[in-house]
Amino acid sequence: MPKKYSYITLLFWLLVAGCGATGVTFAGLYLYLNPKLPDVQSLRQVKLQTPLRIYSSDNRLIGEFGEQRRTPINYDDIPPLYIKALLSAEDAQFYDHNGVSIRGLLRATSQLLQTGQIQSGGSTITMQLARNFFLTLQQTFARKFNEILLALQIERELSKEEILTLYNNKIYFGNRAYGIQAAANVYYGKNIDQLTLPQWAMIAGLPKAPSAYNPLANPERALIRRNWILGRMLELGHIDQATWKAATAAEVTAKYHGLTPELYAPYVAEMARQDAITRFGNSAYTDGYSVYTTVNAHLQEVAQSAVINGLITYDQRHGYRGPEQQLAADAPAEQWLDTLQNIPVYGGLTPAVVSHTDEQSATLLLPDASEAQLGWDQGIADARPYLSENYRGEKPTQASDVLTPGDVIRLRHTPEGIALAQLPAAEAALVSLDPTDGAIISMAGGFDFEQSHFNRVTQATRQPGSAFKPFIYTTALEHGYTPATIINDAPIVIEDASLEGTWRPENDGGSFLGPMRMRTALYRSRNLVSIRILRALGMDTAHESLARFGFDKDALPRDLSLALGSHDVTPLDLARGYTTFANGGFAVQPYLIKRIEAVDGRIVFNATPDTVCRNCATATSSKPAEARTLEELLGGQQPSEKPNDAPPPAKRILDAQTAFIADSMLRDVIARGTGKRARVLERGDIAGKTGTTNGPRDAWFAGYNPEIVTITWLGFDSNTPLGNREYGGSAALPIWIDYMRAALADKPERPAQRPDGIITVRINPETGKRAGPQDPDAIFEIFRVDNVPELTEGNEAGNGNQRTPDVLPEELF
Repeated sequence: MPKKYSYITLLFWLLVAGCGATGVTFAGLYLYLNPKLPDVQSLRQVKLQTPLRIYSSDNRLIGEFGEQRRTPINYDDIPPLYIKALLSAEDAQFYDHNGVSIRGLLRATSQLLQTGQIQSGGSTITMQLARNFFLTLQQTFARKFNEILLALQIERELSKEEILTLYNNKIYFGNRAYGIQAAANVYYGKNIDQLTLPQWAMIAGLPKAPSAYNPLANPERALIRRNWILGRMLELGHIDQATWKAATAAEVTAKYHGLTPELYAPYVAEMARQDAITRFGNSAYTDGYSVYTTVNAHLQEVAQSAVINGLITYDQRHGYRGPEQQLAADAPAEQWLDTLQNIPVYGGLTPAVVSHTDEQSATLLLPDASEAQLGWDQGIADARPYLSENYRGEKPTQASDVLTPGDVIRLRHTPEGIALAQLPAAEAALVSLDPTDGAIISMAGGFDFEQSHFNRVTQATRQPGSAFKPFIYTTALEHGYTPATIINDAPIVIEDASLEGTWRPENDGGSFLGPMRMRTALYRSRNLVSIRILRALGMDTAHESLARFGFDKDALPRDLSLALGSHDVTPLDLARGYTTFANGGFAVQPYLIKRIEAVDGRIVFNATPDTVCRNCATATSSKPAEARTLEELLGGQQPSEKPNDAPPPAKRILDAQTAFIADSMLRDVIARGTGKRARVLERGDIAGKTGTTNGPRDAWFAGYNPEIVTITWLGFDSNTPLGNREYGGSAALPIWIDYMRAALADKPERPAQRPDGIITVRINPETGKRAGPQDPDAIFEIFRVDNVPELTEGNEAGNGNQRTPDVLPEELF
């Protein structure tokens, strides 16, 4: 008996000693680690990594930039049944413990004793939160003890709802998805509140092992995990038997839903991204900024479509250049398919391989492994071979003249079906501004951003040709010229060392029409008249005037070629200048960023652009147009402390009378000149100017109505010729028409508002002087009241038979 008692006593004291040693050890660890623990209160101010998002003016997503996809949500937005699924999977006693589950720790200890390794860890939701925010994933006893201490602190200082909100916004769910909202978007293409019970259970199973239980990579294991969670929900009374049975029978519907912008506007997104990086540095990718641009979603889609269609139409006029690649004709279809599926789609033109040709048709293999028939009238009959920019070969007589087995070709999808196409070799650009404040309404920097990231709207500097002439003519109007001023369209020889000696400028075709009114010279785009006007004005006068329109005075050439548009500009530069004609004489600056919001909804930037105020007599601007930086042009002026305040008024740079007369002359370009194709729009309030440079190498159309300014350009990046029969009116104007048809569709026509100080008088069209009452050829013209021409001598009638025709081909420059 005494011996047995001694054993019990020994065991008792050993147990006491062990407990004491354990207590001392834990106390020591606590005293050592506790001062080093992070402040739990920092969780309330934690900044979750959230990507940069770019939106259109009507809140459609354009782009997302950042390594982590995350959309933080509030507790009230988390579906209750999802929370039950998560707790069933991760921590059924969540609402009962104080951060640490004794049962879980005992289970983890048992696994450690049995295997010699840390297995599940017995972590509660709170402990997982502590680990994800403050600790590493390395499995050590010190980390585990820190995790326990932090969990206890978190539970003391945060509510259960706050813990669940932080957890569900922080945890990684695989495939770059952080947080449940991002997970729902990635796996199901929906928001978390739009999912079903089986889908919630699938997502709830991911935090334990995002790779092992991923429904995309391991659908079988993911299904087992999902159904186990549903079983736990049944066991815990969260769902009934019927709900469990239906949910476990549901198929796995998860599919990868990559970022799919609501609006395809990559050139816009890239400009906005660069602006955000300039403002915020690399934190722009992680701090959850939302950038709202000035771009109109509908018109952006129209702009990209107009550029693509315009390029394809131009390309078709110049012939078929042959297959994109030539694969071995006897290669197996699987090999063709391999190649085909690695060829990207550009501009909506999909690749295909010719597998067989008949007399007037061809059989094609498509990237989805299906076959299609390409008929004779689906582009084969018109595929005359490209010889040069000016010549095409003979029309084909059979399909084999154009296509052979193994050819990799492109297909265009039309309402009528598929059609033979090819990637255009040329490029084009379009930019559209609101002339009231310079907001960029739409922008297409090329055929396809994935094919070329080069944004021709802001980066391509090219000669504008005749599209530059209105600025010279407007300067002349300010210096005593009138639309009726007679100027001689006759040969001129200029000795100028900067122009390589003797310069003999010409009009298109070498023709000269003799004396003509300035209005006629502009809408007929006569080069010699423009040169004579610039020579009479002088370079200093011209440069000072052009600087008001936003052109860099120091970069302007100091020779007479300036009159023909020899100064390189971007489409955005030209658009800025044309806003003055559209808005009645004011200077506005292009800008893209309307406002920027922080992740919490605070507005951290709000654009305050100079805005046209036609009735403000003292409109001024703090900076001259030529002094604005690119950042200011893209983002407006300064952040507004009071967004609701009236914007600063734009500076008037043309008096109302000059602006009205210049606008009238530019409307005639469409009514009777080189822009006559735009009459198809059947509007009297549109105006503009064609531009074609020597070669011709660049085709432009710069046009507007009082509500929108749009510039289109078409040319080769390599600056090679477009073809002898290509002009601004044939290549660039059709793009402008397609776009403006949509842009003006729901806008009423706006007649020009005549300002005070303008008078209409009858003139003789040959002399430009006032016509007598008996002059049978008299026409009406507008003038300043202080600049009305003299009466024709002797009241003589003009000779109506000498009037030049109203319709003629586009003039170079």
